[in-house]
Amino acid sequence: MDFPDPMLSGKLAPSQQILYVLGDNLGDKFLGNLTALFIKSAPPGKHEDGDGLRLIKREGGGGQWVFRYTLYGRRREMGLGGFKALSLKDARDLAFGYRTLVAKGKDPIEHRRKQRRDAMRNLHLLKDIAMDAFESRKADLKGDGAAGRWYSPLEHHVLPKLGQMPVSEITQSDIRDALMPIWHSKAATATKAANRLKIVLDHAAALGLDVDLQAVAKAKQLLGRQRHQVRSIPSMPWMDVPAFYSSLEEPTITHLALQLLILTGLRSAPVRFARLDEIDGDIWTVPANNMKARLGAAEDFRVPLSKEAQRVINLARPYERDGYLFPSVRKGVISDATMARLMERRGLEARPHGFRSSLRTWLARFEVCRPSRAAHRRSGRGRHR
Repeated sequence: MDFPDPMLSGKLAPSQQILYVLGDNLGDKFLGNLTALFIKSAPPGKHEDGDGLRLIKREGGGGQWVFRYTLYGRRREMGLGGFKALSLKDARDLAFGYRTLVAKGKDPIEHRRKQRRDAMRNLHLLKDIAMDAFESRKADLKGDGAAGRWYSPLEHHVLPKLGQMPVSEITQSDIRDALMPIWHSKAATATKAANRLKIVLDHAAALGLDVDLQAVAKAKQLLGRQRHQVRSIPSMPWMDVPAFYSSLEEPTITHLALQLLILTGLRSAPVRFARLDEIDGDIWTVPANNMKARLGAAEDFRVPLSKEAQRVINLARPYERDGYLFPSVRKGVISDATMARLMERRGLEARPHGFRSSLRTWLARFEVCRPSRAAHRRSGRGRHR
């Protein structure tokens, strides 16, 4: 018995067709028109396998599987993939699944788009979300976060281990494993890293990503209570400050910077970055970006200068370079450690930042010891002032 040449017709004789079961629950059997052998040598054109599955063969040997269907009176076609990457059986399996969706009144094209959107949404990496969260918060950070203090705990202790993970897959166990090495040895840094990560996960949720907003809290439960207690920066007893101030008698840049820091009660940065154009008589206007900004803080800070503070500034004027009162030997201004090293070399435990605490203690004592106006009147000392 002679059969038509499949290379010419694209149609197989009954004895050449293969039995293909569409699904156990259907009870139907589909006799496909195509075979794997025919597909390899099929000429360019359209070749129907049946029930909406079509192979489109192109010149040069390439080709694509297409599923054709009708939903609500509208005919549509969707590509399933290249015939070299997708076998005949795989193409039939896909067509069967999409045919089932059509029977349920669902559009296979829209269904596939939704699957792809969900997959892409869950592939957002933590490192990308962390950077996006950082960018969105820059306006609230000192100097727009240029110093890196907000991002640094994440960059050094979280992202090296979790940065390449999709944010939706991060669990409390992942966070625990990332923070465990520093949870007790660097308690303050670990706490900052955990808090920053919580902000990043909140940011991811705001973007519509599927994340566990309780992951950080659960990780803290797994990590347990931190053994290391955060220590305050050592300060000098207020009654020892005058003697230390007097010992800074040599008018060097470091001595003068320390004296101005003690006299004004400012942090290190405003003093180190002090400029002559910020000082007008007995008022020093510190730019907002040199202050330790809190959320929403964006105003310059005015500092009244005592006669002694003005004297120190005048002694520092000869060192001025590029407008800065306390320049470094090479470039820029003196470092944050310069003043601390001086105190360390003298065998002192206290550090420059601690003078703010010394000042607060002295002020509190002064307020407590100063008699009230009512007490003055009762004692008679307040009548003739």
